[in-house]
Amino acid sequence: KFIKIAKTAESSAKMATALDKLEAISLKKLEYSVYKYSSFSSTYVPTNIQENKIADQSSRWSSETNNPPQYLILKLSKPAIVKSITFGKYEKTHVCNLKKFKVFGGLEEENMVELLDTGLRNDNIEETFAIKHTVGGRSFPCNFIKIMPLQSWGPSFNFSIWYVELSGTDEWNLIQPAIEWFNGHRVREAVRLCLKHFRQMNYIEAYEALQRETNVQLEDPLLTNLHKTLVEDGDYETVEMFMENSASNGFLKPYISKQEYHAEWRPLQSEQIQPGMRGGHQMCIDPQNETIYLLGGWDGNQDLSDLWSYHVPSKRWHLISRDTEAEGGPSARSCHKMCLDPERRQIFTLGRYLDTQYRTPENLKSDFYLYDIETNNWTQITEDTSMMGGPQLIFDHQMCMDVALRTIYVFGGRVLTPNTGVSEERTGCIPSLVGTSEPVFSGLFSYHVPTNTWKNLCSDTEPGTPELKSRVGHSMLFHPVCRKLFIFAGQRSKEYLNDFFTYDVDSGSIKLISDGNRRHVNSLPAAGFTQRATMDPNLNEIYVLSVRK
Repeated sequence: KFIKIAKTAESSAKMATALDKLEAISLKKLEYSVYKYSSFSSTYVPTNIQENKIADQSSRWSSETNNPPQYLILKLSKPAIVKSITFGKYEKTHVCNLKKFKVFGGLEEENMVELLDTGLRNDNIEETFAIKHTVGGRSFPCNFIKIMPLQSWGPSFNFSIWYVELSGTDEWNLIQPAIEWFNGHRVREAVRLCLKHFRQMNYIEAYEALQRETNVQLEDPLLTNLHKTLVEDGDYETVEMFMENSASNGFLKPYISKQEYHAEWRPLQSEQIQPGMRGGHQMCIDPQNETIYLLGGWDGNQDLSDLWSYHVPSKRWHLISRDTEAEGGPSARSCHKMCLDPERRQIFTLGRYLDTQYRTPENLKSDFYLYDIETNNWTQITEDTSMMGGPQLIFDHQMCMDVALRTIYVFGGRVLTPNTGVSEERTGCIPSLVGTSEPVFSGLFSYHVPTNTWKNLCSDTEPGTPELKSRVGHSMLFHPVCRKLFIFAGQRSKEYLNDFFTYDVDSGSIKLISDGNRRHVNSLPAAGFTQRATMDPNLNEIYVLSVRK
C-alpha cells in the first residue's frame, strides 16, 4: 500500500512538473472585459484601461470618490491561469497613481481570494507584478480579476488606473485539469475545516465519522500526534522534545523560508568610552572574533585618524589608537574604504576625500595601508597605488576581498584631481558630483596580496578592457562560492543608477540581472543614498540598507 501511495505521489509530481513546463511555453497576453466597477468620474471610464496611451491624460479610469470600497472587476474572455499583472502609467508622475492596492481573483465573482498586496511607484515606468496562481503546489484558474485601490499618492485624491495587462495561459488542455483539481481541492478544504471545528469542539464521534467517510486527513500525522500530546495529554516535556527534533531534522525550514523578514533594531549603548559622532567613517567586522573595527571619519570640522574596536558579545568599545598616523598608519581621512582578511586577521584601507584647497599634486597620492590585528602594527604597502598600476586617489569607492585567493577588488569611486579653482561644499562623500567640473571615475581593479601586484580589470575609459559603467555610492559584494562580484545602483555625475549586475572574477564576464528601468517580477529595491549592503553566502541572500531621497 505504501509503495502504491509513493508511486501515485511520484506520478502526480511528474504531472505537475509537465504542466508547469506547458504553462511556461503557453504564456501570453490574456483578453478581458470590464465586468463591474464601483464608480467613475467624467469621461474617465473603466474601459480606458484596455488601451495603453501614455501621453493621453484622459486615457484612464478614475473613481468618482476615494471612499472605500472602490474597485474594478475584470472578466477574462475564458478561464485562465493568470501569472502576472502589468500596470501602465501616464508619461509624468500623477497624484492619482495607486500607492497601495490589492488584487483578487477566482472562478466566481462572489468567491475570490487575495492574489497581490502591493503598490506602484509614482513615476512613468510601467510595472509588472507576479501574482499568486498556485495552491497546494498546483495552478488554479480564474474567471474574474478584481483590482481594489486603497491609497493614492496624493492625499485625498481619487484613484486612477491608466492601463492593465494580464499575462498567463488559457490553453484548455491546461485549464480543464486545473479546474477539476481546484474544485476537488475546495471540497477537501471544506471537509478539513469541518474536521478542525469538530476536534476543537471535542465532537470526537462526528470527527471520526467524517474522516472515515471522506478519507480526508486534517493534517500531517505528526501534527495530529503533537495535538494529542499537547492538548489531550498535556505532556509538555515530550512536546519540547518533538519541537527540538523537528527543528534539527529541518521540518520547520519550509515554513520559516516563506516568512517575511521583520527588522528589529536595538541601540548598542555602552557606559564605557565610545567613538563620537561622525560621518564618512568606515567599519569592518571580524566574524570569527565577533569584533567590529572603526577607522576615521569626519566630525563636521575635521577628518579623524582614530581606530576603535567593538566586541559584540561584551558590548564594549576599545580605543586602539587615537592617532594612527603617529603609529605609522594612515593619516586622518574620511570616505575611504576597508576590508578584512579574517583568516590572517589583517585590515586593508584605501582612498580618502580631500577638500579642494588641499588637492595639490603632492597630496594626491593614493596611499595603501595594512593593519595587523595580532601585532597591532601598521604597514604602508605603497605610497601611491597608481604608480603600481592600481587606482588613483579615489573616494566613495567599494572594496571587498576574495579571502581564499587573497585578492582585493576595488570598483568605482571618484578620482581626485588637482584644484581647478571651483569650490565644493562638503556635506558628505558624494554631493560634490553635481555642479562642478566633469568628474573622473575609477574602474575595476584587483590587488593580489602575495605578489603585491595591481591589475586593471574593467574601465569605461581605458581601451582593451570590458566596458563597465563606473560610479560612486554603489554597493559591491563578493560571493565566495559562485566567485562573483554583485554590484548594485550608484551615481554617475547627475545620473542615478539602479542597475544590478555580476562580474565573474575568474572569467571576467559581466551579467546584467536588471537594468533598473523596469520593475520586473523579481523587483529590485529603489536606489538609495549612502546605502550599505552585506551578504549571507550560505543563504544566498543580500541585505541592503539605504536612505531614499
